[in-house]
Amino acid sequence: MCGNAGFGSISIRDENGLIRHIEYIHYNPVKHDLVDLPISWKYSSFMDYVRKRLYPKNWGENENIWSGEGFIE
Repeated sequence: MCGNAGFGSISIRDENGLIRHIEYIHYNPVKHDLVDLPISWKYSSFMDYVRKRLYPKNWGENENIWSGEGFIE
């Protein structure tokens, strides 16, 4: 960890790790009760992923989509 804000380096070792981090980023506003669904957070790249058909618009409606397992809070 570096600094006092809790930010640090994370190594992404493979494609699965990259996908998990992107999903973490997209689901984070929901996790912190800022919005009900990832699609509602206007500051996210989520809609770019929907437009590219990488996610359906309703991605994140299921509570089990992101468990947070493996990430340091």
